[in-house]
Amino acid sequence: MPEPRYRRHAGSVFSLKYHLVWCPKYRRAVLCGAVAERLTVLLREKAAALSVAIETLEVMPDHVHLFVSADPTQPVQYLVNQFKGFTARRLRQEFPGLRSRLPALWSRSYYVGTVGHVSEATVKRYIVDQKGK
Repeated sequence: MPEPRYRRHAGSVFSLKYHLVWCPKYRRAVLCGAVAERLTVLLREKAAALSVAIETLEVMPDHVHLFVSADPTQPVQYLVNQFKGFTARRLRQEFPGLRSRLPALWSRSYYVGTVGHVSEATVKRYIVDQKGK
């Protein structure tokens, strides 16, 4: 069954979708094999704990793409920090080679882009047209 277009909770209706991308420190290609498989499981586990719906997830050797639908009460930087912190802690415990190869698993930076059902041009046109009504 497809996920509803809009989600709701007390006092709000929303559709917030974020494309998140982050890389290992020094963009090292360490997200392969068992590490990549475990990272996928950990990201799904953390998403469930945060009540975040994963739309799409792809682990590349040197970066992670995560497309999520989230609640407006959770700032995007909080979500990213939760995903990165949780996975770094667990992966470095379970794969000691990551500790010896990198001072920290993830770089401090990340990319976030928003995705919506209505285009930027449509929103701008709607706002401008409100003055004439």
